[in-house]
Amino acid sequence: MAENLIMHAVRYNSYGGGPAALEHVQVSVPTPNKDEVLMKLEAISLNPVEWKTQKGTFWPLLPYKFPFIPATDVAGEVLGVGSDVKNFKAGDKVVAMLSQINGGGLAEFAVAKESLTVARPPEVSAAESAGIPIAALTAHQALAEAAGIKLDGSGELTNILITAASGGVGHYAVQLAKLGNTHVTATCGARNIELVKSLGADEVVDYTTPDGAALKSPSGRKYDAVIHCATGIPWSTFEPNLSEYGKVIDITPPLTAMFTYYLSKLTFPNKQLIPIHLKAKGENLDYLIKLMKQGKLKTVIDSKHLLSKVEDAWAKSIDGHATGKIIVEP
Repeated sequence: MAENLIMHAVRYNSYGGGPAALEHVQVSVPTPNKDEVLMKLEAISLNPVEWKTQKGTFWPLLPYKFPFIPATDVAGEVLGVGSDVKNFKAGDKVVAMLSQINGGGLAEFAVAKESLTVARPPEVSAAESAGIPIAALTAHQALAEAAGIKLDGSGELTNILITAASGGVGHYAVQLAKLGNTHVTATCGARNIELVKSLGADEVVDYTTPDGAALKSPSGRKYDAVIHCATGIPWSTFEPNLSEYGKVIDITPPLTAMFTYYLSKLTFPNKQLIPIHLKAKGENLDYLIKLMKQGKLKTVIDSKHLLSKVEDAWAKSIDGHATGKIIVEP
């Protein structure tokens, strides 16, 4: 397999420091456990959780230990497999989500659990598929589970609002929502309005305008569900825009969200704020990759960066205005 081989990786040794604290190192290629595959990476996707972890947002849970090689969303080719792996062999093209505790994505090679590794068809590029795991799985969970949208198009018409619709999670949420029987209102910056319309949104509002800031639907609709991908919008802005049983599904809930959740249940018993945390499932990842193969889901790539210049990608992610996904290539 790859015993005693050395690879280029990027890690950090303590909390804080941003892009300047990323360290380029030569380390041993990891060895897969019995339920893992070893991959030669072709593309890695950055998510906000990466720089937030470095910043200390998830202290003391993440990272589990220093030094830490960040990133979890990867695509590549299988080089070898553990003794219990049944579905993959050397040469297979795959996409995987690595353990958030162990990380390991910003490197030339990585190991992934077989349960969170899926086959990547030739129609889907490494860069496109690497964007999928955290962002599209979060969008899928918010829509299919929390909002109860049937993505096969059955079910009653549902009015949905998606905030920050041109971002990593948001641009997938728009496309997935339109697989269901939905009317989608979306918010984004003025420069991305046409893009978000092209992804299927029925109406798009510039979030910097008065109506956009108030989350008002141009057609006067009340929302049955909000997929909230932005930050800093108070419950008081959402509440008047919700239908009688409307839900706000918050994909990046701050600690105050739980307080607001219980307060909203007391004040508006039928309307709810629902904080969600991703529960990654291999079958959902496979479903999303199959949608890509069928042309029903695509990744909008903001930019591509070499691993040797990953600091640029890291800074772009922190800036928070990427359109779609930021991709790193070894």
